[in-house]
Amino acid sequence: QNSEKSQNVNDVKQSSEDLSGLLELEQQKSLQFEEKLKHVLADFQNLSKKTQSDIEHGVNSKIDEFMLDFIKIYDDFIRAKEVISESKINADGLNSILKNMELLMQKYHIIPIEALGEIFNPTFHEAISIISDPTLDDNTITKEIRKGYISHERIIRPTLVEISKKDDDKKWLKLLVLT
Repeated sequence: QNSEKSQNVNDVKQSSEDLSGLLELEQQKSLQFEEKLKHVLADFQNLSKKTQSDIEHGVNSKIDEFMLDFIKIYDDFIRAKEVISESKINADGLNSILKNMELLMQKYHIIPIEALGEIFNPTFHEAISIISDPTLDDNTITKEIRKGYISHERIIRPTLVEISKKDDDKKWLKLLVLT
């Protein structure tokens, strides 16, 4: 009977060890699944952010494209107003349309880029002409050829400008004498 009890104790110990081993194995599997779940969740969050960003970029791109077309029409109305004003014709109706267009641009945060007298910045300006003026600092914008616009800190259209350079004739004279 003692040997039977001893055998039962050994069996219980063996079963206990087997169960402990199985428990440890299941805990490891649980930790692995938990890690996989964390990675899948992180991947999902990254995908969600990227998708949201792509959607916003696409919408903003289409809005900017539309506003650029709108601004071209607005420019035509501005030119028409200048011609009508020179002809001394009543432009009240045209002024009203321009005011409405400007309010629409304001509503959608389309802001003109102020350039005249500023220093040239290639982010906001596109220089298409250079004049020589020793009284101005280099790269001072002397003329706005076409107005530029910003929307929500994005450049919709850069301002076309004329800039100054301090080319004085004495520099060229010195170069000619030295050669």
